[in-house]
Parts: sequence; structure tokens; C-alpha cells
Amino acid sequence: MQTSLRGIAEKSALHKDHRFQNLMGLIDAGMLYWCWKLLNRKSVPGVDRVTYWQYGERLTDHVANLVERVKGGWYRAKLVLRRFIPKPGGKPRPLGIPATEDKLLQTAVAKILEAIYEPIFKAGSFGYRPNRGALDAIKEVSLKLQFGGFNYIVEADIRGFFDAIDHRLLMEMLKKKIDDKPFLSLIKKWLKAGVLEEGRVIDPVTGTPQGGTVSPILANIYLHYALDEWFEEVVKAHCGQAYFCRYADDFMCAFQNQKDAERFYKVLGKRLEKFGLALAEEKTRIIRFSRLHREDKALFEFLGFEFRWGTSRAGKPQLRKRTSRKRHRNSIRNFGEWCRKNINLQMTDFFSKLNAKLRGYYNYYGVIGNFKSLASFYYRAMKILFKRLNRRSQRKSYTWMGFNELLKYFRIEKPRITEKKLPKQLEMAF
Repeated sequence: MQTSLRGIAEKSALHKDHRFQNLMGLIDAGMLYWCWKLLNRKSVPGVDRVTYWQYGERLTDHVANLVERVKGGWYRAKLVLRRFIPKPGGKPRPLGIPATEDKLLQTAVAKILEAIYEPIFKAGSFGYRPNRGALDAIKEVSLKLQFGGFNYIVEADIRGFFDAIDHRLLMEMLKKKIDDKPFLSLIKKWLKAGVLEEGRVIDPVTGTPQGGTVSPILANIYLHYALDEWFEEVVKAHCGQAYFCRYADDFMCAFQNQKDAERFYKVLGKRLEKFGLALAEEKTRIIRFSRLHREDKALFEFLGFEFRWGTSRAGKPQLRKRTSRKRHRNSIRNFGEWCRKNINLQMTDFFSKLNAKLRGYYNYYGVIGNFKSLASFYYRAMKILFKRLNRRSQRKSYTWMGFNELLKYFRIEKPRITEKKLPKQLEMAF
């Protein structure tokens, strides 16, 4: 199966205008068995309440039946169960949960789409792509701003992107690379699948539910044609030095010249309107961000980090990053909520999970120059933990000295920088 997908990827890279046919022929029992191993075993079941393990008890029968229905054309997508995830400082985020069988089939389709589109996706796209993540985007943005000649930043966010995707336009985009009506019809069934929310069924007109395994690649395809391709092929051709970086629906652009930045800022909203999208005005702005004007003390946020200019020990301009204040507050609030829910676990289990949580935090925010923010988070998190532990019983359980000894006993992870330093050759190049 991986060999077949590799062949598709190679053809897509070599022949940009090629339209792929007979993609449905790839969806067989062998591919579904392979995709089954890729599913999240702990994922929440959908409307049918069938878990990963329950479906797997009769996997051979289920897969054979699913393949028969897909090939025969009588497969029907089940309703998508909608749940809401708390979002600090804003409205709850809707999450669509497909049935386990639909997750399996969507994974197969997503892998085929990935093979087709990965070779043509632009370098500035980082979200929902293999071997690329938010930290890769942060690292590239840092290098581009530190060593490039950019002076202005346009930071932007698309309002309600996943709910605003136009189905008709998305299908037209897919047809540029796919000439297989049954395959496209399969994707359309998921787009039109009803959403079960608090006992009532909603028929979606636009959007693709966050949570579906095929939704991320569809979102990337949509923004590839709506934004990425336009910036690389049109915007750059009409301005000086420019840079674009996008992670999902969150993106930033850097320009050398003020006029180019202002012109892009004016036309960006109109460009997105053509695709049924709108900018979140409160998160979209243009700022002067130049190493030559560090006295402005300008800063911008991107993917949880705050970027600003400072001065190195050698007196040279240096780009600095730290955890954004909003993310810092939210992380502390979330840690307090996590402690409240888990504090009654056995001590060994609790501290094991605590260490895993701290490691995850350091692995993301442990960039060079951000130790102060890491230490602040650790200090405030330990204060919350100290209070929670002392509430486990009616009498006070720990003094600060006893608490610190407890942390040493369980080898609690201390703040640390996890980002690797740049090669000396690159540091000396500036």
C-alpha cells in the first residue's frame, strides 16, 4: 500500500496537471487493515457508540462489509456527533466525532489525498502535514526574521474557518487533481453528513467538522488554492522581498517594504471573500517590525509565542521569543483544572502523569531564550499543586520543605530548554 501511495506522490510531483483516476481501486481490505493500525485507540466513539476495541473484535467481517458497501456504492456516512471543547477567553470550540467505521474509511481517503497533494503544497504550509509541526514553523519564522531583510509584519487569522469552507468550491478544487467521480462522491458524503447536536440533527451547508480524520487534509487543500498558491505566485511577483507562513488557519506574512505590506493588507480580505472566508479583525493587523527600529518595542504573536526584537551580548539585533501572555495564563488555568480532576489518584500515578504533562510543556515552549517563562509556569504550577495536596485531607499535609522533598522523591521535571542551538556557521553568517 505504501508503495502505491509513493507512486502516486511521484507522479503528482512530476506532472502538476495530472488528474488521477481509479482511486477507489486503492480502497480495499489491505488498505483498511493498514489504516486500522493508524487510528487512535483511545478516541471517543461516535453516534453508534462503537469503540475502537469493539469494532476490532470482528474486524475482518467489518472490513469486508465496508469494502463491499463502498465498492457497490451503497455506503452511507453516519451522523457526526458534535461536542464542544472549552476555549479560554472565547466561545467553546465545536468538535465533530465521526463513527469508528467512518474514521477508518476517512483515514484511507486522507492517505490517498496526502499522496496526491503533499508534492504540490507550498513550503510555507506547516499545519496537519507529515513530519511538519508548529515548532518547525516557529523555527523557520525565527530564521527568516533574524537573517532576512523584513521590516513589516501582517499577522492574520481566519474567522470560523472550518465552519466556513464552501463545499462547491472545495469539490472544484479537488477536481483539479482528481478525475474519479465515486471517490469525489465519497468525500461529498462526509461533507453533507448530518450533525447530531444535543438531540437534534443539523444538515451542514458549509464547513467540514473538526475531528474528522479527513478534515485536516481537506482544509489544507482549500487554503492551498485560496491563500498559499496566490501568495507565492501572485503576491510575491508584485512586491519586493516577502515571506509567508501558515499553520492551519493561523498565518503571518513578512515584507521588506511598507507599501507592499499595506497593499497586501488591503486586498487580503477581498481575496478570502471569494472563497467564503472572513478575517478575524481583532487578530489581524499590520505592524512595523524591524531590527533597525527596536525602540518601537513592537511585538506580535504566532502559535503561542511572542516575537520581539532585542539586543545580543555582542550588541547586535536579536530576535527573541517567549510564551505569549495569553497562552501562559491559559496554561496555568488548565493546569489548575487538571490538578483538581486528578489529585485523588494514587501518588505514583499522579506524579507520573504530572511529569508527562510537564515534559510536553517544555518540549513545546522550551525554545532558546524562553527559560524565564518556563520557570514562571513551573513556579505557579507548583504553588497550585501545593495547595491541592494540602486539601486532600482536613489537616495540613505538607510544609514547603516537605513538599520540596516530595518533588525530589518523584523526580519532578524541572524547566529546561529543549530547542537545539543553531550551527555556529549560521550564527556567524549574520
